[in-house]
Amino acid sequence: VIVSADDPGMHSSQNEQDNRQYGRSAKIPVLEPSDSQEAKDFVGIALDISEKYDTPVLLRITTRLAHSKSRVKLKDRVEVPLKEYVKDFKKRVILPANARVRHVDVEKRLRDLKEFSEHFEFNRIEEGTGDFALIASGVSYQYAKEAFPDAPILKISMSYPLPENMIREFTSKYKKIYVVEENDPFIENQIKAMGIDNIHGKDTIPQIGELNQYIVKKSILNEENDEHFSVDTNIPPRPPALCPGCPHTSIFHTLHKYKYIVTGDIGCYTLGALPPLNAMDTCVDMGASITNGFGMEIALSKQNDERKVVSVIGDSTFFHSGITGLIDMIYNNAKGTVIILDNRITAMTGHQDNPGTGKTLMGDDAPIIDIEALVKSMGIKHVYKIDNYNLKETEEVIKREVERDELSVIIATRPCALLKSNPKIATYEVAPDKCIGCKLCIGLGCPAISFVDNKSIIEPTLCFGCSVCAQVCPTNAITIKGE
Repeated sequence: VIVSADDPGMHSSQNEQDNRQYGRSAKIPVLEPSDSQEAKDFVGIALDISEKYDTPVLLRITTRLAHSKSRVKLKDRVEVPLKEYVKDFKKRVILPANARVRHVDVEKRLRDLKEFSEHFEFNRIEEGTGDFALIASGVSYQYAKEAFPDAPILKISMSYPLPENMIREFTSKYKKIYVVEENDPFIENQIKAMGIDNIHGKDTIPQIGELNQYIVKKSILNEENDEHFSVDTNIPPRPPALCPGCPHTSIFHTLHKYKYIVTGDIGCYTLGALPPLNAMDTCVDMGASITNGFGMEIALSKQNDERKVVSVIGDSTFFHSGITGLIDMIYNNAKGTVIILDNRITAMTGHQDNPGTGKTLMGDDAPIIDIEALVKSMGIKHVYKIDNYNLKETEEVIKREVERDELSVIIATRPCALLKSNPKIATYEVAPDKCIGCKLCIGLGCPAISFVDNKSIIEPTLCFGCSVCAQVCPTNAITIKGE
């Protein structure tokens, strides 16, 4: 069972891709729960379907459902004995000869699943009144019900394969039917492919962004309504920022200072792309910093462009999908610089352990994978560790290695400032009589530093004591409090 969480509105994603398409492409069933109860129940149902039909099952949820909370009813736990592994060459070794036979099995399985969908109890018709009817799936069902509580509605809980006979019966009763679903017209297009033409969907209801009951109601009625979620537009903007004391700050301050092209990756350090640091040019997916950087190095060299490219990747992302890219750089004689930001944890997603922390995700002791030893074992000659809080060292090493005409790796090692094992170092303050208002410390983007009446101010409750601001200050106006 594969749980896939789509993100309409891109609250924390780069795109609004609709992963239901994977289900159709792979010819496996797709289930869409609409509330907390179904989210729990559908896991068990998906496991049952998987066992009965010998198939993977895609359980598709979206951001709003993932962030919801409500009471659920529990059932008695069913103990299922583990099956003994039985070797099956024809099923699991997908050589062409076996695959041809398996394709026949997959198509038969899909026909069986279509029949199952017709009788799946969570695909249901809810009678109602009105000039039109609704077809909805997932959390969009809740929006549709709230917007039009009296309208007839076909609730689709298995969006692939669809219950075609049920849909034909339902759509034959009404002149106009609206399909309410987030992201792609996944259900809509399947219904239209059945030759049913009284369907409206993305020609009326937005495909871009997250839906809610107000958007659904406005789109279908084509009129404004007074019921809407209001936002006080006078609230000051609060863009995300690196935390006070974040060890990544000095790295991006340096990269911005020397105007390098920086290919970035997924993690807290992606915030290095935002003002005032403005120090990242790309962010695609996990591990892409290294391969993107190598590709840009090749492309720039063909244009005789001498600008330098630096790839920045976190420690956990490096373990996840950066190692192979670095091997590609070695194998193809790359000359770029890779900076591995080793903050001793997987920070952005909530301080999960990784192969470099010495603990498993279950909290058990585990071997520590030494990044420096690993990189050196690949045959890279120039590997250096730096302390992010030592700004002079950081700038000198980065500048030297980027200018080097050979591949080099810099491992910037400092624990995340939010780790319990990493206590606050000190509290810094600004001497108003020495501050000249140059804003160099403001340029670090530290949330602990503000600018009032042409002077910098450090909020003592936020200051971690990393000292980077004191190191950039040209007048020594920033010192440890009390000294």
